[in-house]
Amino acid sequence: MSPQLPHVIWLKKKVKRLTSQCNREISVYELKFDFNDTAALNAWAKHFREHYCLDSKIDKMRRGTNLSRAEYLTQLVFPDITQDFGPATRSGDFAEILVSDLLEGLLNYWVPRTRYISKMVRNESPKGTDVIGFKIVSTDLDAPSKKDILISFESKAQFSGKKAKPRLQDAIVDSKKDKFRIAESLNAIKQRLDDQGKEEDVLKVERFQDPLGRPYKLKTGAAALFCKAVFDPAQITSSTDASGHDNADNLSLIVIHGVEMMKFVHLLYERAASEA
Repeated sequence: MSPQLPHVIWLKKKVKRLTSQCNREISVYELKFDFNDTAALNAWAKHFREHYCLDSKIDKMRRGTNLSRAEYLTQLVFPDITQDFGPATRSGDFAEILVSDLLEGLLNYWVPRTRYISKMVRNESPKGTDVIGFKIVSTDLDAPSKKDILISFESKAQFSGKKAKPRLQDAIVDSKKDKFRIAESLNAIKQRLDDQGKEEDVLKVERFQDPLGRPYKLKTGAAALFCKAVFDPAQITSSTDASGHDNADNLSLIVIHGVEMMKFVHLLYERAASEA
């Protein structure tokens, strides 16, 4: 477990897995919050907030607005709690960030956190691949290993409603587009890391920009996140089929569910703003 992500211990992998229609294993995690663990909640709020605006930049960015830190984040940065597509964007962003945390905190990938740092429209999700993670075997980036891994993940969330939707299947379908989006997404990640002066991380991303000249293993993932009220294992099993996926041999399927997920999403945004 990453010490920077103490909340990942609340992601409990279930022993009983699901199986898709194409006989593919679906890993299932349950998110069990511990509201008594103040330290973990505070760390999560800070970690979550800095996906959108680094703490070191908040005062500079809010200067001229006559807004407090919390007001600046709530009114100009975070997706809105009620207006427009704000709530849907909140659930989508949360889902992508939680999948990134799972990859980094439990599965030992390096996941750059640049996707939300320069959003132009706060109530819209950024374009491109939802989540990209890396595993680098060789420390010599000039002599990369073919065993290095790039994994791209698409995530879908359903935190409301009365009946489960085929969100994992939706994620599988969207993940097929990643082979066309990875190059642009890598370039965007690299640009933002360079803007932050993270030269070592820039070099890590560069290692994956030429898959023909510097080959690596490409993995694909699809994740669906549900509120407990609409989590339906039978529906997930019956509606999920990845047999037509072009990277089926390297495809990971994940489901995450938890109690009152949308309520928690709003609480996390509130805590992230109030503790800035």
